Amino acid sequence: MTRKTPEQLRSARWFGPDDFRSFGHRSRMNQMGYSAADYVGKPVIAILNTWSDLNQCHAHFKQRVEDVKRGILQAGGFPVELPAISLSESKVKPTTMLYRNFLAMEAEELIRSHPVDGVVLMGGCDKTTPGLLLGATSAGVPAVFVPAGPMLRGNWHGKVLGSGSDAFKYWDERRAGAISDKDWGEMEVGIARSYGVCMTMGTASTMTGLADAIGMSLPGASSIPAADANHIRMCADAGRRAVEMVWEDLTPAKIQTEGAFRNAIVVAMAMGCSTNAVIHLLAMARRAGHALSLEDFDAASRKVPVIANIRPSGDTYLMEDFYYAGGFLGLMLRLKPFLDLTQITVSGRTWAEELEGVQVYNDDVIRPLDNPIYAEGALAVLKGNLAPNGCVMKPSAAAPHLLRHSGPALVFDDYPALKAVIDSDDLDVTPEHVLVLRNAGPLGGPGMPEWGMLPIPKKLVKQGVRDMVRLSDARMSGTSYGACILHVSPESFIGGPLALVQTGDIITVDVPARSISLDVSDAELERRRAALPPPAPRYERGYGWMFSRHITQADQGCDFDFLQTDFGAPVPEPVIF
Repeated sequence: MTRKTPEQLRSARWFGPDDFRSFGHRSRMNQMGYSAADYVGKPVIAILNTWSDLNQCHAHFKQRVEDVKRGILQAGGFPVELPAISLSESKVKPTTMLYRNFLAMEAEELIRSHPVDGVVLMGGCDKTTPGLLLGATSAGVPAVFVPAGPMLRGNWHGKVLGSGSDAFKYWDERRAGAISDKDWGEMEVGIARSYGVCMTMGTASTMTGLADAIGMSLPGASSIPAADANHIRMCADAGRRAVEMVWEDLTPAKIQTEGAFRNAIVVAMAMGCSTNAVIHLLAMARRAGHALSLEDFDAASRKVPVIANIRPSGDTYLMEDFYYAGGFLGLMLRLKPFLDLTQITVSGRTWAEELEGVQVYNDDVIRPLDNPIYAEGALAVLKGNLAPNGCVMKPSAAAPHLLRHSGPALVFDDYPALKAVIDSDDLDVTPEHVLVLRNAGPLGGPGMPEWGMLPIPKKLVKQGVRDMVRLSDARMSGTSYGACILHVSPESFIGGPLALVQTGDIITVDVPARSISLDVSDAELERRRAALPPPAPRYERGYGWMFSRHITQADQGCDFDFLQTDFGAPVPEPVIF
């Protein structure tokens, strides 16, 4: 392997020349207390840290960044911390999805504009993983992703709680009158007991796992609990490895091949992944130059079983249990028949090499292929006259009797309209109805909020109903469950067929046949379309204005059109005069 020389380092363009501008760069380094011996001739490693006082998932990053720096220094590099926008899933409104591409742009420009040779990406809370990786892919310097790690199991009255999933479950019980205010308050302080991301297989653990599968984190790093001392050691290891990756010129383009993304799709299915994985992986693959589509996910779902017995697709276990059972590497071991093991990771080694000696320690948590928890993959892509470009469902987390269903629509034009009546005892609704929420997509939301797990009407909750078919152009939390059909494309806000549905129309869903249809004639749909009023713009200035003009639809990954690889010529290195 040919290794870079110090003169070939990207940072040498800033610090090496004997000219006035480089004099300024070096003198300002002196101003901060650094001498030439600290950084000249050494890989300068940026650490993009998404810590903030309002990001619960990343509360430990203030310390972990010091562990990453320690590793970089030990390997002969020079660490520089560059703070990036921190997207707290539970705090940022209207939705973090509105700002995923903002983080991607910030990451790309931070890397490109500064004198850095490589980068460590610190993320984990839902949109931070894809946002950071999108930016690093476009920037093109060697990069390693450090996952935040899942939090510890929740606990309430001796029962294990899963973040998100049990909140949704017990909220319905409280609405039904089965949970007291006292119990609810105790659950509130017991469900999230440590820093780290959701310990269910929500979007956060899904996406850190997929970053692992693609090869962008140290192999197996994604399943280490945030509070485990192994997480500290992993951070230092990532720092050390980032330095070596610079000398080896191991860039994202050399890791993120089409085969790497196809491995990730396999892993997504086997994990019982969040539906959000579809949007993020499509965007990430396309940013890396690979034209994956919804059909690739559906094809994988037909052959890859769900073997990670982790809630919400699983029935018992959480991410902490997954780690003890063998973790991400144990899952990869089980999936060997479906994987391209010649793909490499940031370690520089192939998956075949990384899986040597790996074992699974609990066959109920990481199931053998012949004893899955769900025979087909976690996701299904449905198409029909309601979703010409596709929509997504998680059948592994739905009541089986709803996988084939026909019923009348109950339509809500926005979330406030739904919220105003959903708890009414007078609501005209039965378990056979299909709840429809529209104007909640990328443009309509705006930002495609996680509203897709529509609440079961309170009158039905009191009757014991806990699942029914729900349809929207929104997303839902990866910790959610139920017969929720999401990401309807094209969205209703731009005139997609969902905009034409009226209460009482019959909607038919057939998941095994991958179909969804509205029982209304084409002529009637055209009549309704002609009567549609144009929607009012969501934003008339600022970032939202830009977002509204450049966001793509869900089936294309919701990236900005101008950020996609084929939009224009590659961005050159910044000029220095």
